[in-house]
Amino acid sequence: MKTDMFSSLKVIHGAARSTALSVAASIAIAAAFATPVSTFAATPAGSANTSKPAKAVKKPAAATGKVSAKAAKAGKGAAVKSVAAEDDAPRTSVKRKRVTYTSNGRHHSVMRRVAYEPRQPTVGQAFGLHETPDVLMLRSSVAYVVDQNTGEPLFDKNSRAVVPIASITKLMTAMVVLDSKESLTDQLEVTDEDRDYEKNTGSRLSVGSVLSREDMLHIALMASENRAAAALSRYFPGGRPAFLAAMNAKARQLGMTDTHFENPTGLTSQNVSSARDLVKMVNAAYQYPVIRKFSTDHSYEVYTGKRTLAYNSTNALVRNPTWDIGLQKTGFINEAGECLVMQANIHGRPMVLVLLDSSGKYSRFADATRLRTWLDNGGDQARITSADASGPGT
Repeated sequence: MKTDMFSSLKVIHGAARSTALSVAASIAIAAAFATPVSTFAATPAGSANTSKPAKAVKKPAAATGKVSAKAAKAGKGAAVKSVAAEDDAPRTSVKRKRVTYTSNGRHHSVMRRVAYEPRQPTVGQAFGLHETPDVLMLRSSVAYVVDQNTGEPLFDKNSRAVVPIASITKLMTAMVVLDSKESLTDQLEVTDEDRDYEKNTGSRLSVGSVLSREDMLHIALMASENRAAAALSRYFPGGRPAFLAAMNAKARQLGMTDTHFENPTGLTSQNVSSARDLVKMVNAAYQYPVIRKFSTDHSYEVYTGKRTLAYNSTNALVRNPTWDIGLQKTGFINEAGECLVMQANIHGRPMVLVLLDSSGKYSRFADATRLRTWLDNGGDQARITSADASGPGT
């Protein structure tokens, strides 16, 4: 009887082992021929695909960038809105993942592509502004340099184009805050209302942080802190709607006819202006000693009531001893490209430089250096390279 029981157990064990081997072989064969769905998204049109389709593999949300297909009207210009865009946002790139498996003792590997969506073009690219040639081969589609004392234009490339200006907006935000004469020592608290619900950008300034109005203004100008700018507008007499009305009223007062503001941070493509208008805004902001000081600081620390945060300037040129910068502001969203405005003394002359829609994270600073070198060498006559120098602008 024991012998019969042992034989039965042996048969059962053998069957189980055979089943396990069959399952393992099936898995290896499936892995060899499986093709993720993403491969089809990355396969060029017309190329043959002989792999058998397999069940879609769910990927983390971070693996792909999601881009909105809606187009937004931007004052006199048009803008394409994207979901993920903010100052110095990381750029998307093609990612490849190597998959390995073993079958019958042999090691195999397969290279597959992870599908991604390219970043939408800027407004300047969409309207062909980057195709405008210039002698310095700038990477900014809009460039304008003016002698601050005389108002004489020294370099002009598409200065009438109306385009998104991103965080250059914060210069107007600062002027409206200072014009209100509210105490700079008042304590302001960051709330959920100060979050960015349009592009869902993050911030080091967490909800519940409490800073003085002065500190909020400091990091908004120097480090382009968006929640600080949002909180400043919310604490304005009459709230944020009254603040936005004051921004647009200030623009009209300065003669900025191509300019419109929809929020205090610049995280919207509907904050638009032209280079000619921005020269007026820089000249006005330069009259405020606080804006000159805060915007050109290298670094600054604030205590939020919870911890101390160290901020640095978003403009590397303020740390360069060869530059004499009296005021500056950077900006970036996908629709605007890389932007920069500055007041600087060049070859003994106070100048205002405006660079908009530059392609490449550091290209705006390189363009500013090219312009300074050109001016240091005496330049030529005023360079007019606008696509329509005498027209009403785009």
